[in-house]
Amino acid sequence: MPNTASAAKMMRVAERRRLRNRSIKTSVKTFIKKAEAGIATGASDVEALLVTAVRSLDKAATKGILHRRNAARRKSRLMKKLNAAAVATVQKAEAAPKRRAARSTGTARTTTRTRATKKS
Repeated sequence: MPNTASAAKMMRVAERRRLRNRSIKTSVKTFIKKAEAGIATGASDVEALLVTAVRSLDKAATKGILHRRNAARRKSRLMKKLNAAAVATVQKAEAAPKRRAARSTGTARTTTRTRATKKS
């Protein structure tokens, strides 16, 4: 328990800040999870999800809720996952077997085989 009035006030202030910080941290985690899920599924709006996640990380770092380097590390990991997924889709597309076009020579080949006769 606090001994002075100022210590009591600081305790109340710290509790308010803790609750505010907790809500911001959970929203940051939610945005990151949505971006990671979009990357994993190859969603069409991955860029928008990623921008939202990065923006929330930057805001949290600016407000002092997350450390600058913590936010930078999380952004770096998100970008790394996005780049790895992009490379995987490119390699998957290149590895797909290409179908050859059917030949159209115009005439059908006809070959006749002659049967070998036995010499007796």
